[in-house]
Amino acid sequence: MESKQSPKEVILIGAGIMSGTLGVLMKELAPDWKITVYEKLPQAGEESSNEWNNAGTGHSALCELNYTPELEDGTIDTTKAIKVNEQFQLSKQFWSYLVEKELIKDPDQFIMPLPHISFVQGKDDVEYLRKRYESLVDNPLFKGMEYTEDPEVLKEWIPLIMEGRVVDEPIAATKMDSGTDVNFGALTRILFDYLATQDVDIHYNHKVTDIKRKRNGKWEVKVENKKQGLIRYHEADFVFIGAGGGSLPLLQMTGIPESKHIGGFPVSGLFLVCENEEIIEKHHAKVYGKAKIGAPPMSVPHLDTRYIGGKKELLFGPFAGFSPKFLKSGSYLDLISSVKPSNVTTMLAAGLKEMGLTKYLIQQLLLTEDERIEELREFVPNAKKEDWKVLTAGQRVQIIKDTEKGGKGTIQFGTEVITSKDGTVAALLGASPGASTAVYVMLEVLERCFPENMNDWEPKIKEMIPSYGISLMENPELLEEITKKTDEILGL
Repeated sequence: MESKQSPKEVILIGAGIMSGTLGVLMKELAPDWKITVYEKLPQAGEESSNEWNNAGTGHSALCELNYTPELEDGTIDTTKAIKVNEQFQLSKQFWSYLVEKELIKDPDQFIMPLPHISFVQGKDDVEYLRKRYESLVDNPLFKGMEYTEDPEVLKEWIPLIMEGRVVDEPIAATKMDSGTDVNFGALTRILFDYLATQDVDIHYNHKVTDIKRKRNGKWEVKVENKKQGLIRYHEADFVFIGAGGGSLPLLQMTGIPESKHIGGFPVSGLFLVCENEEIIEKHHAKVYGKAKIGAPPMSVPHLDTRYIGGKKELLFGPFAGFSPKFLKSGSYLDLISSVKPSNVTTMLAAGLKEMGLTKYLIQQLLLTEDERIEELREFVPNAKKEDWKVLTAGQRVQIIKDTEKGGKGTIQFGTEVITSKDGTVAALLGASPGASTAVYVMLEVLERCFPENMNDWEPKIKEMIPSYGISLMENPELLEEITKKTDEILGL
């Protein structure tokens, strides 16, 4: 799969799931390219990709109600759910390829089968969920979805949520047994361990402090070795900025026109983690509810079974918090220093527009421990304070940009790739569904930045990801064949 052009020098900034995925794709497609990674922390997957920082847990739109909004005419818009599900299928195929090629030894380390359930209460929400179920159940991507309003069935599906519950209003749930729990921290470490065996230079404790365009068209990356305090300059044909919340300031350093009129708003998250083994054992699913009226999409409450370090865990959240840092390990000046002449009007417009979000964040910040437990009791009626502890999750930086639809200073709740016109630099901004769609997003980077290579690469991409360029929803036989194969290989 050698590329026709001379080998390129590539720098990946940040050792998270995105850089790991892009690095492995590049090594498979262009083994002669020279890849170097710079990560400011001591190891891979420590920020947004870390399993305790709530990085994507297998988001495949099976249960996340914010991906299926109800429109004004009462119909359900399933566009985003279908898109996210299709994208997650690409990730599963790529991981299966890596397992088959023995680049990943044990899929149990990062992926486990787990039912995905949507749970709602109250007449209006039950009506909404029934319509959502009817809109999705015949779609091949959502095959096998079950729906119930029967409390007895719910006791079987979600015993912990039904225990001690007074059912005095309609309740309903949908269940998909084909869901998964994905530990993206573990997967990130696996990918970087593999890259380290493939002549990829990975430098931990190295912080990128500047990115400049040189006269010869290449990029000069200024890197500080944090342990020795040394500064070095490195050249690259292509730079990928995959530094989570830290991507925006790095993108701004490049000075490319595409970096203008973009801002970032940091939101931190808190979770309640169960410490009582008996309770953890009573729950076996990802259960998503509906966000409260006025709350942003990232605040959808969920009670999640997770597998972390081979152990079953139970998390509830998220509760939003606020810190001006763009990364957990960032600086309190991150937000202020990200405001530039080129994005100040965008940021101010967002501030005026998003009063509801600001109010919501303030309310969340003021919650006491008892009030958080009260919110948990809407899911787990018998929850006891002493069984749960608070965990601070990672920082998410929501993108703020001027859009045709939303106008100036619109907050984007999603993941976005920004590339320079000549394709020599790319950055990933935003949050959910993030990690779950990493393979799709990194293929998009390759398509945008290396269009001249795509024809040569396509056969190899199709070997790794058989449904590349094909809609699985429109090809149910292929979907069934691929699902059967990937489930077998990944042990699902």
